[in-house]
Amino acid sequence: MQQAIIRTGGRQFRVSPGSVLRVEKLPAEAGATVNFDVLLVGQGDTVKIGKPLVAGAKVEAKVVSHGRGPKLIVYKFRKRTNYRKKQGHRQAYTEVKITSITG
Repeated sequence: MQQAIIRTGGRQFRVSPGSVLRVEKLPAEAGATVNFDVLLVGQGDTVKIGKPLVAGAKVEAKVVSHGRGPKLIVYKFRKRTNYRKKQGHRQAYTEVKITSITG
């Protein structure tokens, strides 16, 4: 099975055709096709490592949906100063399905 390591949103992901993953929000509509930077691609004993990217390699994915993650509570507190600060955060994400790996 062919696998690759891609870079998006400041993180790296190990993917194979058919895998579904959540990445940082991408500026693409649902159903659109996106391409990713390929750092490594391989199948079996054949591996190509990029410096930093693999020349000619391409990973295509289809945007499945957009969404927001679970709510995280950020609470800051300092004793004896009457300082309390409560803030919530929900991280936006894009769910993509890997369609093909070439290279």
